[in-house]
Amino acid sequence: MELVSLSWCLCAVLALFCSTSWPRVHSVLAPENEVPLRPITWLPEGKMTVVNLSKGRTRRLYFSLKKKAPAMSVTVSPCDRPIEWSLAARTLKDKPLKTLAWSTKTSMPEVWWQGPGTEEKIHSFTGNAVDTYAGPSYSHASIYIIKLRSKELNTKVMVYLHEGLGFSGAFPQLPADPRVHTLGIGMTSVTLSWAPSTPSVNHRHYDYCVLVNSKHNYPSLCAAQESIMRKKNQVQDSKAKQRSRVTAWPILKEWWWQQWDVYAEPQAPRLSLMDEHSDVPCVCRGTDRVCTVSELLPDTLYYFDVFVIDKLNGTSAAYKGTFAQTHEEARLAVTLLREGELRWVNFHDRGSNSDQFFSFRPRGWQQSGLLTLQSCGAGKKVKVTVSSKDHVLTSQDVGGDLVQIWLQGSPSYLIHLETEGTSTAQVPVSAGGLTASVKMQTSSAYHRRGVPSLPSTLQIKSFNRLRSCNSVTLAWMGTEERSLYCVYRRKLGQQEAEAGASSALTAPCLGPESRSDTERVLCKYFQELNPQRAVTTAVIRALEPGTAYVFDVYLMRRWGIPIKYASKMVKTRKEC
Repeated sequence: MELVSLSWCLCAVLALFCSTSWPRVHSVLAPENEVPLRPITWLPEGKMTVVNLSKGRTRRLYFSLKKKAPAMSVTVSPCDRPIEWSLAARTLKDKPLKTLAWSTKTSMPEVWWQGPGTEEKIHSFTGNAVDTYAGPSYSHASIYIIKLRSKELNTKVMVYLHEGLGFSGAFPQLPADPRVHTLGIGMTSVTLSWAPSTPSVNHRHYDYCVLVNSKHNYPSLCAAQESIMRKKNQVQDSKAKQRSRVTAWPILKEWWWQQWDVYAEPQAPRLSLMDEHSDVPCVCRGTDRVCTVSELLPDTLYYFDVFVIDKLNGTSAAYKGTFAQTHEEARLAVTLLREGELRWVNFHDRGSNSDQFFSFRPRGWQQSGLLTLQSCGAGKKVKVTVSSKDHVLTSQDVGGDLVQIWLQGSPSYLIHLETEGTSTAQVPVSAGGLTASVKMQTSSAYHRRGVPSLPSTLQIKSFNRLRSCNSVTLAWMGTEERSLYCVYRRKLGQQEAEAGASSALTAPCLGPESRSDTERVLCKYFQELNPQRAVTTAVIRALEPGTAYVFDVYLMRRWGIPIKYASKMVKTRKEC
């Protein structure tokens, strides 16, 4: 029994010795299926590397230099967020044992990371600008470490390693004055200019692209692309979430890619933003350094960015952007119409006078009013357009007949009068160049519900049987509304009477305001609820025998311009 127990003890000691020595060899000699716990990324030389950064997580890149490389340069180009990055040189105290070879699944940087050594920081930078470190190589350095970190949001950066002296030529170089200058500002366009980039080996492959937006300037071309794509994806994501199916492994998949953080291969050079995003307001000008951005909105603030793009390497550099506000539209010359004001609007033979604008604000809480117009001849047609808050309410031609437009529901109205090319009649242009004339009046119509009624006819009738040597009897149609009617007379001479009625009749636009008080013979109120029976008469006395008179009747209204009836010529009897 003692011999058996002794053999068991020896086996246990041997097993314990083997178990303690085996892991020490396994830490260096990794099996084929081993996955390193610390992801390692080797930074190639002379090749653009895109690195995706997660918020708050530090990324490391490793590289080593050739023995004969006297110097190096590392360029880091952030995208749309500020980052922190640093460069350090690590020196091992003891080199890895050459007798112990490791598996191809375990990279050399991982073995150096696990070994003891010292680390010296060479360079650090914080910001969203392109930063380059250039300096001599460290002869005792075993490996170089680049640490990248984003504190705000997920973003990406481009890293480029160059061995040797001089400029790498991977990124375009900005001139000494990297500002974008404004040459001219218009109402819908802005002209920009900028200095050429510093010539380099690849300067023949450079393109200048101009980006315009209404929010802010972009620090880089990548930031502009990410911002535009983010807005575009927000709409697509909202639709995709409704159609997507929930899977059992999205969290695991996200964790897997975050752990390995596979780097995308350098993308092909983007010659123009328009190639990928048709809705991006960017224009690539080739080698031109003057650009006019057109089709802008008046009185609007815009931000302008200029990027120089290296088509060979697919890199870019951003000029210092600028901003400009386009000029406001030329304000219309709008004339304010006063309450009840009677205005003559004349159009002369000048192109700048073909449009006239007026504004009117009705009084009272009802915000109702009446606009009346009448063309007074002179040849060309006149068109009136009434609008409120950029909405057209009505548009119609103005002729010899009275035009009544009811205004209701808006605090203010814009009245636009314009002449048209065709003429209403063969009327020669006057010596003063007058081509059209319109009589217009605006009034606030308190407690009304619509336009006032007009007589069924504006003809005046005289009765031959009731005509005497010193009096005549006239009749005309009235309205169902109580209104004032005034009769005016004008004595004609013998020559005017013999010339005929056409030359003796009063002009249709001649209102009572232009008549003499001595010509007014009577005024009377009249009202008839039945429009078909709304006929009123008047006897005009104190006339001379055998004399021709022209009689005019005016309908005097509280709202709108007075309505003139057609002139009537009557001759008293010579003998009675």
